[in-house]
Parts: sequence; C-alpha cells; structure tokens
Amino acid sequence: MEKFDSYKKVHGLTGSIACGKTTVAKFFEKYGITVVDLDNVAREVVKKGEEGLKLIIEKFGKEYITDTGELNRKKLGELIFKDKKAKETLESILHPLIFKWERNFLEIFRKNSDAPVIIDAALMIESGSYKRYNKIIVVYVPEKIQIERLMKRENLSFDEAVVRVKSQMSIEKKKEYADFIIDNSKDLNYTEQQVRDIAEVLK
Repeated sequence: MEKFDSYKKVHGLTGSIACGKTTVAKFFEKYGITVVDLDNVAREVVKKGEEGLKLIIEKFGKEYITDTGELNRKKLGELIFKDKKAKETLESILHPLIFKWERNFLEIFRKNSDAPVIIDAALMIESGSYKRYNKIIVVYVPEKIQIERLMKRENLSFDEAVVRVKSQMSIEKKKEYADFIIDNSKDLNYTEQQVRDIAEVLK
C-alpha cells in the first residue's frame, strides 16, 4: 500500500454506519480543515458513462441498472449487505478508481497548500488504505446506539439494522486503529469540543 510520504499532513477519518462521521467532518471544516469525502467520490465513479458503472454491469449484470441507465444503488446495496463475495467484488472495482482520484486530488492540493487535509472514508480500515495516512481519527458510538440511530434514520426494523451493522467491521475493532477517538454518543457540543481539540493538534 503506497503511503503519501511526500505529504505528511494527510489524515484519515473513519467510523462505522450511523456513528456520525458526516457530522464530525462538518465540524472539522468549521475549524478550518479541508475534508475530502471519498464516499462521495465512490458515487461519482459509478455514474452513467463512467468506467465504474461499466465494470459493475460486467460483473453483476444489467439487472442492477435502472431503466434510465443509472446504478440501482438500493438493489446493489441489498446484495452486498448479505453477500460477502459480492461486497468484495464491488470493492475490487471501486477502490482502484477511488485511489486514482485521490492521488490526483492530493497532487494538486499539496502544490497549493501546506495545510492539513482529512480523507473521509467509511471502509479505509477494511480496505487497508488507512496505512497511507498519518493519523487515523475514528468516530465512535457503542453498537447499541449505532443500531438505534440506524433504525431511526433509515426506518429499518431491529433485525434489518443489525444485519447492516454486522456487515461492517466492529466499531470496537476500529478503535484499535485510532490515533484519535471521537466519542459521538453524547450531545453535539461534546462532539464539537473533541473535534476542535484534535483540529488544533493537526494544525
């Protein structure tokens, strides 16, 4: 795994589903640190006409494409939450495309700034890409709270939420990789205070 040795101020932000990573990213931006959401990049590389979508059709079939020629995210999501092999196949398609985009972005960014930048990605630990970054920040809530928040956010049953949470690496396991842990199980003021303190360290 190639490390971004030429730019030591590249850090990683991750967590698990319904832990509040997006909220934390917004707080980092509030305190002046650029955050790049690779989950958004993952959506861009599978848009209509993009190489990622072509590879998905090749590997999974046209049944995962809508009538308008776009990716049926809901249908593919249901598959990968239940089928580990399908999930690995999708990741083998997405990760090289995302990494290529990331490298290009950082090449441009570091030519124009010596400020820290945070790469936000849900699966950086699972994929091994966390090794490229200097410091790893993990957004944490206990699994019980994950399930409760996911049920509310996605209007899921308890069993459906559990399946989704269990499809990812345990948040307790992810904590072991962290240089900084942000406890997002309390109120937002508490979360923001932690982000502010970490932002000062990273700067």
